[in-house]
Amino acid sequence: MSDARLASETHPPWFSGETPPAEQCVLAQVLRRRAAETPNSVLVSFESGDAWSCAEAVLRMEAAAELLLARGVGRGSHVAGWLPNGPELLQLWLGCSFLGAVFVPLNTDFRGGILGHVLRECRPALMAIHPLLCERLDAVSEDLPARILAIGESGVMDSTDSGTVEWVAGLPDHPAEAPPAAELGPWDLQMVIFTSGTTGPSKGVLCPYGHIYATAQATYGYLRHDDTMLTELPIFHVGGAASVVAALVNGARLAIYAGFSTDGYWERIGREGATATSGLIGSMADFLAAAPPAPDDADNSLRMVTLMLTEQAMRVARRFGFHTLSGFNMTELSGPLITETDCPVAGSLGRPRAGCECRVVDDHDMPREAGEVGELVVRSEHPWTLFAGYLNRPEATAEAWRNGWFHTGDLVRCDGNGNYFFVDRKKDAIRRRGENVSSAEVEAEVLAHPGVTEVCAVAVPSELAEDEILIAYVVADDNASADADQSPTPQQLAEFLVPRMPHYMVPRYFRPMKALPRTPTNKVRKVAIREDGVGDDCWDREAAGMILKRTRFTASS
Repeated sequence: MSDARLASETHPPWFSGETPPAEQCVLAQVLRRRAAETPNSVLVSFESGDAWSCAEAVLRMEAAAELLLARGVGRGSHVAGWLPNGPELLQLWLGCSFLGAVFVPLNTDFRGGILGHVLRECRPALMAIHPLLCERLDAVSEDLPARILAIGESGVMDSTDSGTVEWVAGLPDHPAEAPPAAELGPWDLQMVIFTSGTTGPSKGVLCPYGHIYATAQATYGYLRHDDTMLTELPIFHVGGAASVVAALVNGARLAIYAGFSTDGYWERIGREGATATSGLIGSMADFLAAAPPAPDDADNSLRMVTLMLTEQAMRVARRFGFHTLSGFNMTELSGPLITETDCPVAGSLGRPRAGCECRVVDDHDMPREAGEVGELVVRSEHPWTLFAGYLNRPEATAEAWRNGWFHTGDLVRCDGNGNYFFVDRKKDAIRRRGENVSSAEVEAEVLAHPGVTEVCAVAVPSELAEDEILIAYVVADDNASADADQSPTPQQLAEFLVPRMPHYMVPRYFRPMKALPRTPTNKVRKVAIREDGVGDDCWDREAAGMILKRTRFTASS
């Protein structure tokens, strides 16, 4: 049942916004402090039923550091974790923190050109992977690091063109001889988290320890020693990573699962005694709302859930008896806008939190009046509490930080009471299944088909929440092209795309056209495609029975 401690709070009081000292934000130091204070208390439990005490977690952290060091990883090295949420991914992350290496969690849906791109960007000294993902390595053999560590049963692949795959059944649970711990500060890099590439190829966001700590405290800082955080958001997502950090630094217990389960959600809450979750993003709240009402709906342990503050979500919160927290965030930021926890304004992104300044500006960075629409820009009053730039992209970093403010690329308005409201995306971004999708990346994969000459990808409304993806495309002229026999039908094009991209990027709607609408300067008029929406000339992949399923990781896989 929800905790009355929050009933009188009108704005989150738990985070001042200041730069934290190393002992509060560097994970290796935080974990050793917790082990010294409560060595036998449970730190984390997993979907498999396994659990680590604080003391056991320290030993596993040191063992992972020893393993990494023996394979050439040192301070500042990038270590890619291409693994689902679970003990291996967490242990790898903690081992990186111990050594001062930079942890790079990768989306387990990556494949093909997108996977190759992120590997070229981060150039990991070592890449740890799940056995189910090994079959995707051949397609990116030229981009693979020299050292690949497959964690699980061997037998799928022994080597690649650019390196050897080393198989281990699991990571060691204690070190033979723990290496010395790195001395780190809030300014040192903890992670590189790749964005979803809203305006082009995915960018690696450089995340110092102070930045991830600030994100964790702004978003989940309500956690206390008697709380249990259920983390179902993937750790390659900043929301998932921040929920783990918040639990560690606030003395709470963690329960980590590989992904959100619509059928098993409340069973997990009861099993773990979860009082908080990593969030209900995308259509998750819609799934909970669709469940048949029951008289004991509010008889659960949840007291606070971070979610998108729609009318539907607020009804779900009232029905199941928990408090809500919402706001605005990006991987680059640290929750600059946070809603009230009591009587929030429906649809609001919230108000600026302590330590952050927010402003609504026009195209020339001049402030807009209350109620006027403009771009949201943000800056922090304290160092190292926002991202440190984009990996290998100094021009993109400088562009984002024009005039001393970070430009979000999102259009908002601010009412007379200081509440911010989202209006639209300034970028050509698509939000689907809880993921930001780059229209440019979708278009690049469609154009890889030899029978497609032009393409435009846009967002159209979904029946549930967020967006669906529609592509309008032009195929080669049968009379003019030697590739006429390769001109695809919508279904053939969909089948071509499935193995090339994550499931959430595969378009739902396909519209063949003779020509795309263009501006006088010969640019594609996406607005015209978007306004036309889903018409009778569109082929619906789902209506045709082509339903995609993502790889599901379980404790036994």
